[in-house]
Amino acid sequence: MNLLRALATVSGMTLLSRILGFVRDFVIARAFGAGMMTDAFFVAFRLPNLLRRMFAEGAFSQAFVPILAEYKNRQGEDATRTLVNRTATLLALVVTAVSILGVLAAPWIIYLSAPGFAVDAEKFALTVELTRITFPYILFMALVALAGGILNTWSRFAIPAFTPVLLNLSFIGMALFAAPWFDPPVLALAWAVFLGGVLQLALQLRPLHRIGMLPRFDLNLRDPGVRRILRLMAPALLGVSVSQISLLINTIFASFLQSGSVSWLYYADRLMEFPAGLLGVALGTILLPSLAKLHADERREEFSSLLDWGLRLTLLLTLPAALALMLLAVPLIATLFHHGAFSAADVLATRQALVAYSVGLTGLILVKVLAPAFYARQDIKTPVKIALLTLAATQVMNLAFIIPLKHAGLALSIGLASLLNAALLYRGLRRRGVYQPEAGWLKFFAKLLLALAVMGVVLWFAAGAETRWLEDSSLLRVLRLGGVVLAGAAAYFATLVALGFRPRDFRRRAAG
Repeated sequence: MNLLRALATVSGMTLLSRILGFVRDFVIARAFGAGMMTDAFFVAFRLPNLLRRMFAEGAFSQAFVPILAEYKNRQGEDATRTLVNRTATLLALVVTAVSILGVLAAPWIIYLSAPGFAVDAEKFALTVELTRITFPYILFMALVALAGGILNTWSRFAIPAFTPVLLNLSFIGMALFAAPWFDPPVLALAWAVFLGGVLQLALQLRPLHRIGMLPRFDLNLRDPGVRRILRLMAPALLGVSVSQISLLINTIFASFLQSGSVSWLYYADRLMEFPAGLLGVALGTILLPSLAKLHADERREEFSSLLDWGLRLTLLLTLPAALALMLLAVPLIATLFHHGAFSAADVLATRQALVAYSVGLTGLILVKVLAPAFYARQDIKTPVKIALLTLAATQVMNLAFIIPLKHAGLALSIGLASLLNAALLYRGLRRRGVYQPEAGWLKFFAKLLLALAVMGVVLWFAAGAETRWLEDSSLLRVLRLGGVVLAGAAAYFATLVALGFRPRDFRRRAAG
């Protein structure tokens, strides 16, 4: 399979999900604004969503996929099916227990994750209720991650990439049509999370059956493959989830700031997730199975070459996204969220967080490419050490930035920490001789910087005054933003073409 085509497939499905995600956030912002109810929901949803990213899509996927690829390539279909059955059984039992504990311990969870809410009894009680509804989401998503790992190993990338669309459709439908039937209406958002989890899991069952890997109950705690996965998972929780842990700690800090701070950070993070998911998650998804196979086959030069391809493609697509988020922060936020209860003050406050987050976008996506290189080699210790150092640095920066910059300081800490994380991962790969840069990097960077400069000038003049974006009608904002984005993209890619870049230069086949 052509990896560039696979990336386009995954990114296309992710783009659809992200577009619907913005529709979702538009609907939520218009209906609920940024206040007590949205703060309560975002805190309630953040913990199960954090556990999903850390446990299900993070540590589990990074531990499971390399071993699954090894079984598939070396031990045959029967042994692979047994590994899938036993892994799925244990995963389902453990995560069911976690979900039950989360529902029962919801008040204590909120005391820990948003202690500032305790001074407002109504806000605290609402957050607890929302948490109890949303917490089982982790069960569904753990099984979705298992299914996605299997399908990606079989190079079936489209269905796992499409799956998140169903959560966004659930949010949109519940917010538009079901909210008036709930008291308070924000409960509809919590039930949308639950429904979205069920739908995402259901979508994966038929594709698994088609490849003969639909799991069956088979509990065996002594299975050597399952034990290897568990040994890799424990330290991997930190290694792949530093940014999510930092976001949770940021919620604790933000709960002590003025009302709306949690929501401003959420909306800025949602805009950051657009390129992070479109590029970082997509690249990590297609790279991990191939890197794992190359490592299993001891093809070291091809391993390094594939990683080099991933790094170049990351910088080519991520740097313009980061620059665009900085320059178009107000146009983006105003177009997507400045409706109904979401005020101009909310736009400007969210802009501060988005600009700060954008500083680290490239680092955030590079981590998605560099970390799989360690996990494909089943090297856990190095990313964990880096994760701990990065997490400590984030909290030091939080303390330094929160007083002068408020919520934007918390976002800046996340951004700078992502750059630090990526730099340390890169240094680790170079020191071990795992990655050797191929020729032409200096020339590549020079051309890239020139194209970025051209794009930046075009965006700056095309966007115009920020006040106009706050005053224009919704339709005019959409049309203007579309024109500005197209102008910037055209300037960037036209400059690259003029400098000699061609799409065929980035074609790459998956490891066979």
